[in-house]
Amino acid sequence: MAGLFGVDPRTVSRWSDRGLLKAVYTAGGHRRYRYLDVMTLRDSLSHRD
Repeated sequence: MAGLFGVDPRTVSRWSDRGLLKAVYTAGGHRRYRYLDVMTLRDSLSHRD
């Protein structure tokens, strides 16, 4: 996921913590993201100039 955006994995975690990207947590505590949410964030970030 971080590779898609070219950022550190901690950046993705911070986006989630700040509510920019909704995470679903696995039983083991790992974050998972819905495809649609990821694409929406990608589109939002690509329109920033």
